[in-house]
Amino acid sequence: MEQRIDYYNLAPEAMKIMMEMEKYTKTTGLDRKLRELIKIRASQINGCAYCINMHTADARKMGETEQRLYCISAWRECTFYTEAEKAALELTEHITLIPTKRVPDELYQRVREHYDEKQYIDLVLIINQINSWNRISIAMGNVATEK
Repeated sequence: MEQRIDYYNLAPEAMKIMMEMEKYTKTTGLDRKLRELIKIRASQINGCAYCINMHTADARKMGETEQRLYCISAWRECTFYTEAEKAALELTEHITLIPTKRVPDELYQRVREHYDEKQYIDLVLIINQINSWNRISIAMGNVATEK
């Protein structure tokens, strides 16, 4: 599949807004590696190979380990993710699958044990941002390519 539409050139204002949100997410103070883990997990759920490829490469550049990257889809069964990371990954799954999972109060409370109100908002925005990118990427026909 080839990219269907040159959406950056045909909708530059919309892409500018997406990129502004991306810039914001980098200023949140949340750990860079955590942001990438969130992006990878949401992209796995959404089946966006383009984004999985991009964000695993970015995570490696930041020093993320192969073990943690390979096991992210089974994070619950691993001892090498922190409780804070696990809470963020569970939130990622619930927001990505919001029609069936929602965000129950007990999950909100567990996330808040590790993140303050502002950080919670930032987590939700990061999760929503990658879900938007996944949907754009898939709809536009972006594919992962070998480097």
